[in-house]
Amino acid sequence: MTQATAQVPESLEYRTEVRQLLDILAHSLYTEREIFLRELISNSSDALNRMQFEMLTNSDVVDHDLELAVTLRADRESKILTISDSGVGMNKEELVQNLGTIAHSGARSFLQGAKEQGKTLDEVIGQFGVGFYSVFMVAQEVTVTSRSHRPEDQAWSWHSTGESSYELTPAGKTSRGTEITIKLKDDADEFVNGWRLEQIVKKHSDYVSFPIYLLETKEVDSEDGEGEKESAESRRVINKRTALWRQSPQGVEAAQYTEFYKQLTFDFEDPLLHIHLITDAPVNMRSLLFIPSRRNRGLMSAQSEHGLRLYSRKILIQNRNRELLPDYFRFVEGVVDSEDLPLNVSREVVQSNPNIRQIRSALSKRIIRELKSLADADPEKYAKFWEQFGIFVKEGVASDPASQESLVALLRFHSSKSSPDEWVTLAQYAERMSSDQEQIYYVLGEDVKSVARSPHLDYFRANDIEVLYLVDPIDGYMTSMLREYEGKSLQNVDDAGLKLPEKETAESGEKVAQSDFDALVGRVKAVLGERVTDVRESKQLVNNPARLVSPENEFDRDLQRIRRLMEQDFQTPKKILELNRGHGLVKNLADLVQHDGENRLIDATIEQLFANALLMEGIHPNPAEMVERIQMLMEAAIPGA
Repeated sequence: MTQATAQVPESLEYRTEVRQLLDILAHSLYTEREIFLRELISNSSDALNRMQFEMLTNSDVVDHDLELAVTLRADRESKILTISDSGVGMNKEELVQNLGTIAHSGARSFLQGAKEQGKTLDEVIGQFGVGFYSVFMVAQEVTVTSRSHRPEDQAWSWHSTGESSYELTPAGKTSRGTEITIKLKDDADEFVNGWRLEQIVKKHSDYVSFPIYLLETKEVDSEDGEGEKESAESRRVINKRTALWRQSPQGVEAAQYTEFYKQLTFDFEDPLLHIHLITDAPVNMRSLLFIPSRRNRGLMSAQSEHGLRLYSRKILIQNRNRELLPDYFRFVEGVVDSEDLPLNVSREVVQSNPNIRQIRSALSKRIIRELKSLADADPEKYAKFWEQFGIFVKEGVASDPASQESLVALLRFHSSKSSPDEWVTLAQYAERMSSDQEQIYYVLGEDVKSVARSPHLDYFRANDIEVLYLVDPIDGYMTSMLREYEGKSLQNVDDAGLKLPEKETAESGEKVAQSDFDALVGRVKAVLGERVTDVRESKQLVNNPARLVSPENEFDRDLQRIRRLMEQDFQTPKKILELNRGHGLVKNLADLVQHDGENRLIDATIEQLFANALLMEGIHPNPAEMVERIQMLMEAAIPGA
């Protein structure tokens, strides 16, 4: 144990919302208190990884030959649990930064919200930089004594009882690393039970790549043989330390993959898919990849950092390497280990290493291949993948021309001929096309329910032609880059110059007289002015009174929905307004123009028809502005209102 120097402790106030967080943790209703040990061992493992990497290029460190390990010491009589490591350690400033500050604001409201929703602590702790503070679920007081690996730094002790402040004191610790001494609460004495500690380690930390020692003091018979007992300390490793990714896939059970994934990611749920890949040529690689079951694994689980853990000869050289996979596979978790990568290299050198490019290619192709196999073997499971991660595949189709052909096979869509829970591939669509159909048709919209009501579908429903529903914001970007499939061009149904099979369109009813219709068109043009490029009769509408179509030279029409979401100064694009001469509303409106041209309902109805069309296209800049006009039309529709 360490000895502190006889100096008056320096008292400091916690920063940000640490005090409120500690109060929630200390009085938590959560039951999974054991995860505090997982968090502390994880921190120790990170410190050991950093120390291992530091020693590759720097021999001037404290205790250069000290074993890299974690040690648990349980004292049942005093109810004190000690967790120590021989990692990089911390100086005074690092103690304040790491233990006196929460990296993210809003911690209190986040934890409070999670508690109110009944989430288990296993689902939230450690997701946003507060893992250390989980110790106060079981601790009356905590002392952290640390000596940095830098020879010039002095050791310091950090002490807290979970109140509003903490103390810092110079310490006499001479060995490198960090020691956490926990005085347990009365109801937490299970955590000084050696068997219980071993079970927690096996559950949460069995695959930590450094040995975790358990020190226990036991009563044994004295050597004098007189029947008296004496204390003896035992020391043993309680974790496997097995680099699972370096084992043969044939020798690993499914439960081991799941256990490793949960320890790697802290995800509460099982992964959807694992990929274990070992190659020796053209590059040496041992990798283990996982596809999570959900995109969002907690209220605050979205990370700005993504990437795979990169090892060289089982030594972690990068915790989050983004170069190992294309950005659209950023949801994939896992590790990659290659003996072809140098150990003592900078991040920049790793990024430019040609072996990284080969690893990237091999991993990407394998992921795509495994997803195709999953789709063929288990469509229901693949549907779960698609619902969570399909948007990333679409991003890949749009951004990676070299992989586009292989990624296209992974695409799934709803369509005008599919049920709400059914997905359609481009191959299935192509098989169902009639012999005279030359294009693959799609419609863009906000969601499946709204797009199914699109007026653009009138002709296609009347003639039994399938239309794909594209309802993700990224779909417009994807279709701007994916122009055809197996020789069939992809065509937006809002195109003014749409080429359609030669079929008869069902009439929607007796049409308004041409002269009356021309007068109505003139009135619509006068009301809408430059907001439309033209107003004309529709050749395709059956059940709807109007629709907006894109001019043939409008090259960015598929990107308009995403631009509306991203651009603050988004301007509503000018389109062609088509009217259905056989629709009752259009006929009544034309009659009103002919016989009561001053009626205020005419212009209001024209404005609402245009607003409805914008809304159906998903490009209305401000739907709330319709409310007053709708109310006026409702008052006119109800006699005596």
